[in-house]
Amino acid sequence: MRGYLITNAFMRGGSFEKMRKLFMEAAQKQGVELLSRTNADFMRGVPAGEADFALFYDKDIRLAKRLEMHGLRVFNSADAIAVCDDKTLTHLALEKAQLPQPAYLLCPHTFPGVGYGDMQFVSQAGEALGFPLVIKEGCGSFGQQVYLAQDAAQAKEIVARIGAKPIVFQQFIRECAGRDERLFVVDGQVIAAIVRENRKGDFRANIENGGDPVAYTPTKEECDLAVAACRALSLDFAGVDILSAREGPLLCEVNSNAHFAGLMQITGVNPADHIISYIRRSV
Repeated sequence: MRGYLITNAFMRGGSFEKMRKLFMEAAQKQGVELLSRTNADFMRGVPAGEADFALFYDKDIRLAKRLEMHGLRVFNSADAIAVCDDKTLTHLALEKAQLPQPAYLLCPHTFPGVGYGDMQFVSQAGEALGFPLVIKEGCGSFGQQVYLAQDAAQAKEIVARIGAKPIVFQQFIRECAGRDERLFVVDGQVIAAIVRENRKGDFRANIENGGDPVAYTPTKEECDLAVAACRALSLDFAGVDILSAREGPLLCEVNSNAHFAGLMQITGVNPADHIISYIRRSV
């Protein structure tokens, strides 16, 4: 069995390289020939017959679709990555599946060079969801495009600064500030989990923003919710972020290309082994 491991040509930091090595080692242990490629390697096309599948750890959705057009099974699929890569689409898909998540509103669409003009809709979002108000860019990673507005004036400044991009307004779950649970799901099973808690005063729990990870044993309700989210988004594997709100667990985000080196170090579970094993069973 031979497949591609596709990563991004322009994201070459230590964390990305660690992930690549974990996948290559897992494939070698299980007798799978994995060809390490970047998205830039396919500019001139997809070689015929070179691979049976693609383990797609990138967000180049157009390339994922091209590989599918050439008959390759892509893990995760192009459509699944696309929905997860845009938080506005994720919220809509979870709502369609009637899964619990924080209350949200979608920012009206505008165009580059046009802007928003009258921003009364921002005040309306604050009135509906309350302040502080979480504002997220549709596309972003590691919590870098997530903001907390204390009032309408600050919210308008944030929206104006983001500009003509997809934006979601999300209810701030005060009791979960700086804390969430990351459950890693492969083939409909939660294989490992951590709780991330920011002790530096940041409302975001991401490890990159100061979140402190600890091994965590999720409840059955949390496991069922994480698996249901992956099913709703047609994901083969994912990192699912859950907020433990007073009314019960809420889905915060779902990551189709979740980094797991930190989770592996804390829990001793290597998701790469589980993902490669799932691919072997599936192809």
